[in-house]
Amino acid sequence: MNTDPQVPPTGPGRPFDDAVTSRSTRAPRLPRLRDPGDAWVEGPDGTRYWGRFGAAGLLVIDPERGVLLQHRASWSHHGDTWGVPGGALHEGEAPVVGACREAAEEAGVPAEALVPLVSVVADRGVWHYTTIVAAAREAFEARAMDAESHELRWVPVAQVEHLPLHPGFGSAWPVLVETLGWRPVHVVVDVANLMGSVPDGWWRDRRGSAARWLDRLARWDPRSVQHEGTPQDPPVDHPAVSGDHGLAVEVLTHVTAVVEGAARGARASAAAPHLTVVDARESGDDAIVTIVRRLESSASVIVVTADRELRERVAEAGGDVRGVTWLRDSLPE
Repeated sequence: MNTDPQVPPTGPGRPFDDAVTSRSTRAPRLPRLRDPGDAWVEGPDGTRYWGRFGAAGLLVIDPERGVLLQHRASWSHHGDTWGVPGGALHEGEAPVVGACREAAEEAGVPAEALVPLVSVVADRGVWHYTTIVAAAREAFEARAMDAESHELRWVPVAQVEHLPLHPGFGSAWPVLVETLGWRPVHVVVDVANLMGSVPDGWWRDRRGSAARWLDRLARWDPRSVQHEGTPQDPPVDHPAVSGDHGLAVEVLTHVTAVVEGAARGARASAAAPHLTVVDARESGDDAIVTIVRRLESSASVIVVTADRELRERVAEAGGDVRGVTWLRDSLPE
């Protein structure tokens, strides 16, 4: 986690001086054409931070190999220390998307091999840095993709504190290490049941109605209902842990919306990083139970449905159940 001013990074689409390597002591030149987010932000005290729209990094945990760390280039701020791949966010880019993009650019990390777990935010008022903690769902090999890294290495968790860490990452590590075993929340939505809860003529255009509900799910902030005993509560007192270090910790929520029958093929009009839409080949109930069984060992699963039989099947599969009202009343119009 980089909470200090830094020399601007490079990467695919951001050409750098070919003469500059990770061992160089001079920074690469900024390209003339670059993303608007690749710019400095200055705080009231004159401290400068890289990333007009904030910045984000990715900490990947693999139960067999440890955490993936980046040995920073000599020319970078706090060069030759260890941290995580990351960089400036694009305008309007969600931190989880930006962190995965930067990790792919700098370290060849495949986003499809990850399960984002936790967001840890250092807020400096004019600027913020978000570390996304993610679990590797499958093994992959990381490698230095540009001059920003000496190397990428899987480091056993117990050995991290013995490395020369980037100061920002080092100060956040006591919080980050606490989150490595946390489970994300996965909300599975029975879209047919959600549609049927409002008599708005959905039966005349099932796909169109489903698409409208998916649009609302894409704009939904899951934090609006993550209280009052839902099973996402982390296994430690995270407000106390984060407060001691000036960090905000949030368990991430993923949403899978299952559509069936004539509604198959419905999609939200705009992509959302937290939302996945699944077309049930046959029974939507069967698809939901299959998803619960696949996820229950790695996530706290909540199924949204009012169907009595499905509720019983979900409970047997290891998931929790919420009624449609629990979700519907929190969705944006």
